[in-house]
Formats: sequence, structure tokens, C-alpha cells
Amino acid sequence: MVVPRTAPILVASNRGPVSYTLGEDGSLTARRGGGGLVSGLSAIGPESGGVWVCAALGEGDREAARRAGDSHLNPGDTGGQQVRMLDIAPDVFAAAYNGVANSVLWFIHHLLYQTPVEPVFDAEFTEQWAAYESYNAAFADALAQEAVDEAVVLVQDYHLALVPAMLRERRPDLRIGHFCHTPWAPPDYYRLLPDEVAASVLRGILGSDRAAFHTERWATAFADCCEAVLGAEIVRDGGGDGDGGGTVTAVRFEGRETRLGVHGLGADADFLRERSRQADVDERLSSLRAQIGPGRKSIVRVDRTELSKNIVRGLLAYRRLLETRPEWRERVVHVAFAYPSRQDLAVYRDYTERVRRIADEINEEYGTEGWTPVALHVKDDFARSLAAYRLADVALVNPIRDGMNLVAKEVPVVSERGCALVLSREAGAYAELGEDALVVNPYDVEGTARALHEALRMSDAERADRTKRLAAAAIALPPQAWFLAQLRAL
Repeated sequence: MVVPRTAPILVASNRGPVSYTLGEDGSLTARRGGGGLVSGLSAIGPESGGVWVCAALGEGDREAARRAGDSHLNPGDTGGQQVRMLDIAPDVFAAAYNGVANSVLWFIHHLLYQTPVEPVFDAEFTEQWAAYESYNAAFADALAQEAVDEAVVLVQDYHLALVPAMLRERRPDLRIGHFCHTPWAPPDYYRLLPDEVAASVLRGILGSDRAAFHTERWATAFADCCEAVLGAEIVRDGGGDGDGGGTVTAVRFEGRETRLGVHGLGADADFLRERSRQADVDERLSSLRAQIGPGRKSIVRVDRTELSKNIVRGLLAYRRLLETRPEWRERVVHVAFAYPSRQDLAVYRDYTERVRRIADEINEEYGTEGWTPVALHVKDDFARSLAAYRLADVALVNPIRDGMNLVAKEVPVVSERGCALVLSREAGAYAELGEDALVVNPYDVEGTARALHEALRMSDAERADRTKRLAAAAIALPPQAWFLAQLRAL
């Protein structure tokens, strides 16, 4: 079947705006997703003719994709958006997604490898890389089929790093943008990758007309890698290039120029404020307050048990706070939401278990009959997360490395009485929020414990003033404006 070219605007991402559950009777139940991309795409509206291309993630998605064939999903399931879901073979998807995207590219950009023993790029990885190429080619094929002449295509993230170059080969008329939601590794670390793979990823993104990142730091690191690995030329503002001063604005390679851009995704203030005042959030707020106890302060973190989020060192810093500042014992509760992530990978299962173990140890060592120092929640519950945002006295956001970190931006927007933010300098959000946060080195447990003490001691007035400024910075580029800024730039 020949798919008609109808889409003037296309978005491509691994995860789409809808997921399906397959019932025992063969029925499909659709569940719409949230997040910045979903909010951003709503800025152009269904009437624009835009199409979202995504992968089927589970058996329910695959069944929905099979029933749709080369057509779009039922618009009733997607809020009116035109969505094409790709039924990529499960073994190819698993090798591309878990074997390469999440176990290699994610680890590279977040600097997560224990280099004495990993990575090991062997024959198995070679097969996984071939699957990653096939997975990216499936997206390039679908986008090429859907796009009208000179359409705009926005490709999202490290899962689809090869798509821009592949798509340009198929459709040189298109205007192609790539946005990377992760950090970007510095050249020395990036070159842990096999040489051909390191070059292929860079060449893939350089197939776009414009490559964008959350911060200037990540854009510069990408350009540095292009120079070190490919011998590409770096263009800087003011017309300078090479090693001259100025902000990096483009990369020139093999007769083409890829412009670089920075768009720091902000919080969706209207959605967060409306959603955080609904009845289910109020109910969970009451429950959390009862769990914390009257008169006590709260240190809140909301994360997936993703290795880069640094939950273990956050717990160790809290334990150090209780050890060195006994005045806080029975006066503070660490409300830690550690929602399981990527549990099909052993290293993530082990990390989740370690988080549980340390929380139990703190409670056993310091807990009393009327006080549990750590309230650990591992079942994903967005309403409960919003309730925690509302009541938090201190928010702990200490990732090893993060492309942005929206939690750091969401807490100030939702906070009722003001919240002191303890923020890692390695989070992308640091570029916008660092001035009004208590900034920490994420590896420094002692320093983080001191920052928690300072945050707990902060006066109500100072905390409220900082929160107002944090919230203003956090909503400077909300999802719809973030999305439209990239469209305009292309």
C-alpha cells in the first residue's frame, strides 16, 4: 500500500501520545499519555494535519498498530491527533531499545559506566547495533512516506539519532530538526563508543538542518564531539569558528551546515496548577501529612529509580544529616518517591533494591516509635507526587547528570508555602535555576548533607521569595512555546 503524503508537520519519538492494553477478549483499551511532547504538539492542533510517528511498545500497542496497518490510529484514542504507530519486530525493538539506546547511549551521555569492567563492545553488541540501525530505518521510511514536499520533521531524542541522516537520503526536500533530551557526553567519554558507532551517531544527527538541546552546555559538548571524532568545523557567533571564542552556533561537515539551538523545556504551569488542586491530590495530601506528622518538615524527592537520578547518594546524605545534626531527628521526614524504572534490566533491578535497603537501614537506625525518618514510595502515583510538591519544605534534586529535570521546575510552580530547592549542578535545570537554588556536587554526600541542613533552616520569607523566582524561571518556555520555537527555527 502506498501511503499518501499528507503531513506538513511531523514528530517522531520512541514513545507516542497513546498506549494500548489488550484484553483477554481481544479488546483494546487506549490510555493517553502526558508530558512535554504531548502538550507541545497540541500547540499546532489536529487541523494542522500534523502526524506523530512512534513505536509500538507492548503487545497492546502492536495489536493496535497491526489493525491500523499503514494508516493512522483511531483519532478517538489520540485526542484527535494523527498518530502512526510502527509495529517493529519485538526482537529488533528490544535490541535497539534496551541493548543500544538504554544500555549504551544513555550510559554514555550520563557518564554511568564503571570503566574498569564496562562497556564491552563484543559480537552481541554488533548485532544490537544492527537492530538499532533497522529500528531507525523504519522511522525514516514512515516519515518519508507521510511527509508532503518540504514538510517540517522534528525527531526526538537518542533513540532516533540516526533518523535525520537516513531521512535526508530518502527525502532531501524536507526540513529536519533533531532534539536531544539527554545531556551530551564530552569527547573523551563519548569516545568510549566504538569508532564507527561514535561517528554514525554524530553523522545521523548532522543529517538534520538544526540540532537542539536543553542547554548551551550540551550543545557545545555535541559540537566538540563532532570536531574530535569527525574533524568537523565548529561555527561560533560573530562569524568565528574553530577554537575562537563565542557561543557555538553550527557544525559544518561534508559540505553541509547543521545549526545548533538551545530550548530549555519549561513546566506546564496551567496544567500543573489545575491538576494539583483536584480531589484525588487533596486526598493524598492529607495522607502524606498524616504520614509525616504534625510540626515536622519534609524533604521531598520524586524520581524514577534511574541510575542517573542519584537516589542512593541522596539517601546517604540524609543519613549523614541525621548523624551530624541530631537536632533534626524526629523533626523531619524524607518523603522519597522512587518509582521503578527499566526493571527488565538487571542493573536497574539491583539499584532499586539498593534504594529499598538503604531506606530500611536509616529507618532501623534512627526511627522511633512515633517517627519513621524515610517514607519510601515505590508505586507510581502522579497525584501523590503533586501532593508532595504542594507540601514540600525542601526538594532534593541531585542527579549525577540530567538533560533538564522537570521535577526541579515543577515543584516551585505547585508549592503552597515555598520550597527550598537543593539542586545538582549537573542537571540541565541548573543553568536556569541555579541562582535561587542551593547547588550541590552530586557526588559529595557531605556537601549535600550540609545543603539539606541549610535548606531546612531557611526562613519562611526567604524560601517564599526564592520559590517565586524559581517558578518564574521554570515556566519561561512551557511545552507549547518550546515546540513552536523549534518549528519557527526550522
